[in-house]
Amino acid sequence: MTPVNFTFGGVLAVAQSYREGMPQPNRKLAARIEELRLKQRELACLVNVEIGVLTGKQGNVTDADVRRWLRGASRWPQERIRIGLERALCASAVDLGFVPRTKRPLPPEDGPMRRRTILNAAGGAALVVGISDPDPLGRLGTSDVRRFHQDYVAILRDDDAGRDSKKTEGLAVELASRIQSALAISTTSARVQGLLQRLVAEVLSSAAFAALDAKAPRRARAHLDRALTFAGLSRDGDAMFHVWNHIFLTSSVRENHPEAVAVAEVMKRSSVARRDSLYSSLGHLRNANGLARLPSRRSEALRALNDAENAYARASDRGRPEWIRFYDSSEFDALSAFVWVALGEHAKAEYCLHRALASIPEGKIRNRALYTAHLSLAQAKQGDLELAGATSRKAYSTLPLAADSGRVIRTLAATRKVLVASASNVSEVVEWIEESAEWI
Repeated sequence: MTPVNFTFGGVLAVAQSYREGMPQPNRKLAARIEELRLKQRELACLVNVEIGVLTGKQGNVTDADVRRWLRGASRWPQERIRIGLERALCASAVDLGFVPRTKRPLPPEDGPMRRRTILNAAGGAALVVGISDPDPLGRLGTSDVRRFHQDYVAILRDDDAGRDSKKTEGLAVELASRIQSALAISTTSARVQGLLQRLVAEVLSSAAFAALDAKAPRRARAHLDRALTFAGLSRDGDAMFHVWNHIFLTSSVRENHPEAVAVAEVMKRSSVARRDSLYSSLGHLRNANGLARLPSRRSEALRALNDAENAYARASDRGRPEWIRFYDSSEFDALSAFVWVALGEHAKAEYCLHRALASIPEGKIRNRALYTAHLSLAQAKQGDLELAGATSRKAYSTLPLAADSGRVIRTLAATRKVLVASASNVSEVVEWIEESAEWI
């Protein structure tokens, strides 16, 4: 048996050995993320995009993986993840604070040998991607896909922060046109062409959503007709689901609820919904919202709402396209509230909206204003007029001055209508009615 060294020096040596075995925070990675002002979830999405470009299959990195890297619990990620991380942060893995497991020299960054290793690890699925940079004769490559995708992410961020809807729509249409022009005048591989066609569908879907927010449903439907074409050309089920989701919203805004229900049926039975419970949940929840607005369909709406809740509970934390990041717990609660409103259950709607506001991410300013506006309407419907007036004022003040959110204004107008009909003399109510007359 080896004797234990109980001297002071021996204790220090044991302590030092213990510290060396413990994970050390990756300060270089943290500094780079801070420099680029990325959130952990945003970095995970960017890495997944890079993995998709590299291998042809979307990555499944999550913000939990990012936290493990930052803690030092993962000192040398898998090869495809590492390359995705290097591309997303524009720095080598070593410069980002990661430590190789072996002293063997690494292949040159993005060199042929390294690409062959990654493609073989992916089962050869990405051999048609054409990972080399675009040639000077007008050939589109994966670097172009990344560049266009980064522009798309920037539009989504601005929209979350409450950018004016018409400006968001214009930026999205302009980006879609740029991608279409690039496809028209350039050559590319079949895989890159599919990636860009999918991106056009996603960008036009975002343009349609902005048009709906700007109270222009006809313009939104025109965007979606184009988006549907590109989603079909890309043969991407996720892109098709994205377009159907916005067609549902357009039908709802136009109060064509039978059409909305039919669209939701397509969504919940789609191949991507069968593979991923999060998509299934969204499809069922859209269906519940449509059914709740049709006569004699209450029991079906409640059943669909229950199916949506069960599917959401089964959804795992995995890498998904950027567009569906909106469907988090706060959005689930808000959409559930809209079902209860349609069914006349305003107390249950208020409960769901409080939950939504409690869990909404800080950067989603427009959604916070919208949920608060719906909360004021639910309170007004229950006769809490003074509280509804105060909540309405809070919703309006939350909306950025540069924003022109038709959904928020329409909801506040509905609250004001209830308050006016009450003929209340309460000062809070009277003041809000007078104040809101300037912009409703």
